[in-house]
Amino acid sequence: MRHNRTALESFLLRKGAGRGAVFMPYVTAGYPSPGAMPGIFGMLADSGSDCIELGVPFSDPVADGPIIQASTLAALGAGVTPDSCFRMAEQAARKGLRVILMGYANPWMAMGLKNAARRMSDAGVHGVIVPDLPVEEAGPWQSVFSRRGLGFPLFAAPTTPVPRLRMIDRASSGFIYYVSVTGVTGERRSFQGGLGGRLSWMRANLESPVCVGFGVSTPAQVSSLAPLVSGVIVGSALVRRLSEWTQSAQNRLKIARWTRSMARASGAAIE
Repeated sequence: MRHNRTALESFLLRKGAGRGAVFMPYVTAGYPSPGAMPGIFGMLADSGSDCIELGVPFSDPVADGPIIQASTLAALGAGVTPDSCFRMAEQAARKGLRVILMGYANPWMAMGLKNAARRMSDAGVHGVIVPDLPVEEAGPWQSVFSRRGLGFPLFAAPTTPVPRLRMIDRASSGFIYYVSVTGVTGERRSFQGGLGGRLSWMRANLESPVCVGFGVSTPAQVSSLAPLVSGVIVGSALVRRLSEWTQSAQNRLKIARWTRSMARASGAAIE
C-alpha cells in the first residue's frame, strides 16, 4: 500500500495535470550571503517559482558538482547552520514558496528525526530530500516526516531498473526526483539518450509525480522536459548566476530575467 498523499504531492499532481510543469529552482541556503536570501526568495516567487529546493550546507556534499560544492563551502564559511536554514525556510514560505529542504542524513540524525521534522513543519517546509539515503533505509524516515505532513522524495536515475523504480514509487512521498544523468550536479549541454522515453514511461506507469533535475540549464531544455514531468529542477545554472547577486542592481535584474525565462519555458503562468 502507498502512503497517503502529502500536500506537496497533491499540488504537483494538480499542476502536472494542466499545461506545463512546476519550475523548481535550487538555491543554497546562505549563498551568496545570508542577508541576500530574502531578496532572492522574493525574486524567485515573482519570477514564477511555485516551489524551491533549499540546500542545507554540509561539509561532504557527495551528490553535488563543483558549482554547488563551492556555494556550500561559502555558506558554511559564513556561519550557516541547520538552525539558520529553518529561519531561511520561514522567509521563503512567507514569500509564498513551497520549500523542500535538500539536506544530507548526518545533520538530521544528529538533531533527531522527530525534532527535525517538527522544526521543518514549524518553519512551513513542505518536504525534505535526503540525497544519501537509499530506498532500503527510507521507511523509518518517511514514517517520521509523514506524521508532520512532509513530503519525502527519493531519487531514481538512468541506471535504476524497473523493479527498483516501483519500490521507489511506493516509498516516496511528494515526488520522485529523477536524476537526468549519471553523475553529480552541474550544467549540461545535452542529456543522455532515452531520457524522454524513460520519463514518459514513469509518468504512465508510476503513481508518484516525477520531477527531473541535474544538468538542466537552458530554457530550451526546460521546454523539452516540461511536458513529460510534473516539475523541472534547476540548480547549478542558477547558483552560478547568484554568485553575482550582491554586486549590483543590474546583475540582480539580469538574474531575474533569466529566471523568468526558465519559468516561462516550464509553462509557469507569470503575470
